[in-house]
Amino acid sequence: MEAVIIEQTDRTDGVIVINGRQYIPDAKGSLVPLEMVKPQHKLEDETVRKIMAFALDLNQQIARFRDHTMVDLGTFDALLAQEYGAKIGGAKGNRTYQTFDGLMKVQVQVAELIDFGPELQIAKKLVDECLNEWSADSRPEIQALVSDAFDTDKEGKINRAKIFMLLRHSIEDERWVRAMDAIRDAMRVTGSKEYVRFYTREKPDGQWQAVTIDLAKA
Repeated sequence: MEAVIIEQTDRTDGVIVINGRQYIPDAKGSLVPLEMVKPQHKLEDETVRKIMAFALDLNQQIARFRDHTMVDLGTFDALLAQEYGAKIGGAKGNRTYQTFDGLMKVQVQVAELIDFGPELQIAKKLVDECLNEWSADSRPEIQALVSDAFDTDKEGKINRAKIFMLLRHSIEDERWVRAMDAIRDAMRVTGSKEYVRFYTREKPDGQWQAVTIDLAKA
């Protein structure tokens, strides 16, 4: 029986060389001889691999940039606290850093991660009672909003944004008021996440323009 010799190379083209012959795995894991792959599929494969190489490198650069940014800001905060006994930012940790000429700034915004406790089920029951009674008179948009707010996604998560939108509606029905109180009681702060944003402007009284890192908005 002929020995199978797999050549271990640093190739980035996805090609595997076995006994001197070139193969490329398909989506099912089968090894397809390279000469059997259609030219358009080869070209597509090469194009995606080329783009992904740049994307992965850029992703790593952004991660390193964010780490360096947070270290630099943290170092500045520590020096400021040590030297002057002062700190930048409010109680929640939001803070803004600006150049002396007022033309560049870095903002750190802290967003609280919120989940909901069992009180949310009580709120849903009360809201359902309201909708059942108002069915003839309630506005369709309120019904749709309530339905969407308490509906869960594929991961079983509640739509937080639409839950918060319910709280904005001023409805005097006593059950609705109790339901909104139950929603507020159900809120649990489970953590926080920091977002760093960058801005620049051409003159001190000009409009701030975001320095976009997001590929979709670049």
